[in-house]
Amino acid sequence: MIEYDLKLADEIETLKKQRDAVILAHNYQPPEIQEIADLVGDSFALSKEAAKGRQSVIVFCGVHFMAESASILSPQKKVLLPARDAGCPLAEGITGEQLRRAKAEHPDAAVVCYINTSAEVKAESDICCTSSNAVSVVRSVPEKEILFVPDCNLASFVAEQVPEKKILAWDGGCIVHARTSAEQVYQVRSSHPDALLLVHPEVPSEVRGLADFVGSTAQLIDYVKDSDRNEFIIGTEMGVLEEMRFLRPDAHFTMLSGNLLCVNMKKTSLTKVRDVLLHMDNEVKVPELIRKKAFTSLDRMLHL
Repeated sequence: MIEYDLKLADEIETLKKQRDAVILAHNYQPPEIQEIADLVGDSFALSKEAAKGRQSVIVFCGVHFMAESASILSPQKKVLLPARDAGCPLAEGITGEQLRRAKAEHPDAAVVCYINTSAEVKAESDICCTSSNAVSVVRSVPEKEILFVPDCNLASFVAEQVPEKKILAWDGGCIVHARTSAEQVYQVRSSHPDALLLVHPEVPSEVRGLADFVGSTAQLIDYVKDSDRNEFIIGTEMGVLEEMRFLRPDAHFTMLSGNLLCVNMKKTSLTKVRDVLLHMDNEVKVPELIRKKAFTSLDRMLHL
């Protein structure tokens, strides 16, 4: 880090103690944000850990739906989002009203919502899921028909694993993972024939079909950590390289594509983290009626 960043980091450390705060950073956050965070991980794991902690303030370095999840699980705590305008096009691709209309069209279907959704959508869902447990969640519900929102690629991944269910997929997708293609795989593998291809289930099915391993952010990191191989092609947001390189300094990593970067995740800066602690603004608070309903869908997942 440059000297100016070190000064900011010191300010953040001081303010964090004064405000009784914990700093959470998603794996897709910039390296300097991951460095100053108390916890780094995927969104729901971070929210669960924060709920267990003693701190009264949560600074969530991520995007809006992640801060909402923290508020749902920790309503007694103040949740702050450093980058006020950090949204998620996937989560914003469906509203509570749209989901209500879809439910009316498919009254016999159970609604499984991906964690990458707003609190309002979670409140309209039967059960929530993450990319790591989507398959087990869908298997757990008794209904044979599943309305899966909002990521169609994750829905197709689930459908491949659970053929006994009828998956009705919402037409949404992650703007980062949806950029990947089979052509990119062929191009990168021509230069790195011995590398293992690791991808997120949000990538298109044509890419998943060529992969050596498909998994959530945390599962991809664990795979790299435990693998006896030392060359990998990574098909997810480039922020995961920070942890992968730390865990495997001996390994070589190549991104499947040079544009696998989430601009919303990169909106967080040390200055914004310092300022949100200084002013205690940008609070994300889920209204209680919605929070209770959304909590039910999350709690059902936790009890699997």
